Amino acid sequence: MLAGSLRFFYNERELTGTGFDSAWGGEQEQRNFRAAMWVKDMKTKMGPGLRKLTIYREMALKRGADHAVVVDTSKVYTAPWVRLKCRFGCRRYNTSLCCPPRSPTPEEMRAVLDSYTMALLLHRRGTQGSVPSLKDMAVDIEKAIFLDGYYKAWAMGHGPCDICKECNVSGTCLNPEAARPSMEACGIDVFKTAQEQGMPIKVLTSRTEEREFYALILVE
Repeated sequence: MLAGSLRFFYNERELTGTGFDSAWGGEQEQRNFRAAMWVKDMKTKMGPGLRKLTIYREMALKRGADHAVVVDTSKVYTAPWVRLKCRFGCRRYNTSLCCPPRSPTPEEMRAVLDSYTMALLLHRRGTQGSVPSLKDMAVDIEKAIFLDGYYKAWAMGHGPCDICKECNVSGTCLNPEAARPSMEACGIDVFKTAQEQGMPIKVLTSRTEEREFYALILVE
């Protein structure tokens, strides 16, 4: 039953080696177990509404996402320390309308998340510039969700916005239909959020390493 619940969100390839088809007990398997229990609980609570989002999950997978998982927004974590990484670690700080200090604070983002119940967490692995933008995918799916009647749909990507060569920081956004802040720019703890879902993420030790890209679409 648990394996069947998890397969509602993951295909067979993604489940291979997780332990749902054999004995399990490791850390990753325990995370998968918690994710399966959550899926079972969410299906009970949300019923048809949750199943409808499978369409958008499948859309993301077909477009190249490695994972696409429906998450309870209470399991999307924010923390004050996240913006410190932007302020004292990123050379793009204060150079974009999508970055701190102009992006939502962790407190504002928490209030926004609490006004939703469901979101779609997208993941793709690759090196910087080697794969199509997961953020662009998230924005396209956001639009599809919106046009299907989920009027609150809104997406966040990863990393600084790079649509314009130079951001119009003294005015309004020149590409509002495509520009979105990153999860981390809004104070979201991407590590904890991904780990809670049993999804891969780690600290990089080299710029040439493959990295885990994440995006989030708030639905309703």
